[in-house]
Amino acid sequence: MRQRPIPGTSGIVRTMSLLGDPVLHSACAEVTEFGPALDRLIEDMFATMYAHEGVGLAANQIGVGQRVFVYDCPDDEDVRHVGHVVNPRLLTADGDEFLGPEGCLSLPGLEAGTARFDHAVVEGVTSDGAAVRISGTGFFARCLQHECDHLAGTVYADRVTGLRARRLRRAIRKTPWGAGASAV
Repeated sequence: MRQRPIPGTSGIVRTMSLLGDPVLHSACAEVTEFGPALDRLIEDMFATMYAHEGVGLAANQIGVGQRVFVYDCPDDEDVRHVGHVVNPRLLTADGDEFLGPEGCLSLPGLEAGTARFDHAVVEGVTSDGAAVRISGTGFFARCLQHECDHLAGTVYADRVTGLRARRLRRAIRKTPWGAGASAV
């Protein structure tokens, strides 16, 4: 049996879009063209995610306004989930809602308590157009919700409220990249 290559090993690490970049605050377009360009995008997304030590990455985080995300994320039972979704739809986000630390590669070095449900279901297709349905619990459910938010033009900082939001805004202003990120 032929083994599949590890995602990202032939990809190019792309520049990360940081908070304040308009591409992060706009809804992404549906993917309509499948083929080598989409495969290359996904490969580059994996390479970029791994280079930045992330567990998920949406296409707009590397400046591409298309509905695609990749992930390599454990759930709360330490089961590793690796894959990608094209044109994802968050079907379900339910169960208990937990306030947990959340970070983002587009807000490097920062995290804040963010409320997320402990169960999520996402539907979409793979790069070859095959239907896919992904169900996640715990940390993986958080990842699925986070990446779907990105594709809708929402960053986790938009969900943070109260004192945590004020602290996060203050921390953002202190970063080298945060001066232009007044949108939070």
